[in-house]
Amino acid sequence: MWTVKTLQLGYPGKTTHHGGLGWSTIGLARDGQRVVVLDTGGFPARRNILAGLAAEGLGVEDVTDLLLTHLHHDHCINWTLFPRATIYAETQELDWALSLPPGHLSVPEAVHPMAACARLRRFAAGDSVLPGIHSFPTPGHTPHHVAFALDGATATIFASDCAKNRVELTTGETDMTLDAAQSAASIARLKAEWAARPGCVLMPGHDVPMVLGADGMAQPMGHLAAGIDAWFGATLAEKTRFDLGR
Repeated sequence: MWTVKTLQLGYPGKTTHHGGLGWSTIGLARDGQRVVVLDTGGFPARRNILAGLAAEGLGVEDVTDLLLTHLHHDHCINWTLFPRATIYAETQELDWALSLPPGHLSVPEAVHPMAACARLRRFAAGDSVLPGIHSFPTPGHTPHHVAFALDGATATIFASDCAKNRVELTTGETDMTLDAAQSAASIARLKAEWAARPGCVLMPGHDVPMVLGADGMAQPMGHLAAGIDAWFGATLAEKTRFDLGR
């Protein structure tokens, strides 16, 4: 039985002038034997990963398994942080990523050394990746995106970028998808999987965890916390904070 926590909360936004944002959700799952990280966040998430693991009395060497929903940079690039972890990537997603030329806007070149790593394990969408962790296909955002359903006293679905935020989850409309129709169908399947598990917590790729309310609508658990510190004055002591939480 798995217990799941958040190592980093995702954020439902994009920058206007700097090419993106990519603050994505990172999950931590434990069953008493294994320590599993779900997606890795982007490069700046490394400090959050280390701090979150340390808060649980863990280090990167304690992570036994790394489960990847898809191979965009903000979800996979930190695979190198985990020296002992077995890395799980969906086989068609990996082949797609490997087929892309260097310099792709979303898929990092780091997928090539990952594919050659002896600790990599391929799986097919629909497989039970680990005992009590079942994958299911959620294509659209990428051609072979998957979500993970984890059994536990409180069931969890790690949806990642199938539904990045509460708006996509509610409307079925998606931003930044390769196939809008596929994404809409995947969100419908995701919601059916969610409804079939009473009390299940759903973790979107770029928002806070959510539960289904009595009205069948997504209910956020907690609040978004984000901000930017900027220096516009004459000294480093003069710092302006922009609070992006809500």
